[in-house]
Amino acid sequence: MNVSEAVARRISTRAFLPDPLSRADVSALLEAAQRSPSGGNVQPWKVIAVAGEARDALIALAASSLAGDPRAVVELDRPIYPPDLLEMDPVYDQRRRRVGEMMYDILDVPKTDRAGRLAWFANNYRFFGAPVGLFFVIDKRMGHGQWAHMGMYMQTIALLAEERGWGTCMQECWARLREQLNRHFELPDNEMVYCGMSLGVPDRTHKVNSLYAERAPQDEVVRFLGF
Repeated sequence: MNVSEAVARRISTRAFLPDPLSRADVSALLEAAQRSPSGGNVQPWKVIAVAGEARDALIALAASSLAGDPRAVVELDRPIYPPDLLEMDPVYDQRRRRVGEMMYDILDVPKTDRAGRLAWFANNYRFFGAPVGLFFVIDKRMGHGQWAHMGMYMQTIALLAEERGWGTCMQECWARLREQLNRHFELPDNEMVYCGMSLGVPDRTHKVNSLYAERAPQDEVVRFLGF
């Protein structure tokens, strides 16, 4: 598989097989990802990889912390989405809502079935059945540039996973439990969990993994000058 194929094939995998990944295999993946771009070679990322009982403990932590409402509003100093996303440009909010509706259409969960949608969303906090969870940690004092570099690192992991026949789902929803996670992992005060990622072998028979999110046409996002 070449890079173009990996980019084209990558999706947010939301159903995994229970097949375990060995520590050696996950370590090799993360070692390869260390070649990800980093401005000034700062490499601002840290990762906590969980499996087995450590993974199960986080599932239990989420279940107890969210008290039955996985979409409860949580005040965050670094929100997942800007509170004024709709006012910034309606197209951003339209894209976000569109991919959600595509997913629930595939799952046959109508908008009127709020309980069904909440039940599905709760799968986020079970890693969608993936055997491995990755949590990305950054120093709170880092600037916007370093956050972008960590995003490049996460993308590199996702593409390397694709090459191995694995799937990933980047999960900013874990930010809702940032304080609990920081305590659970005993992070120093200057560090924080940014988000999580599910990692494992995709269940290619599950209909949710047929979701191939739309992307904006090139003329919406690209300007060519001087060609």
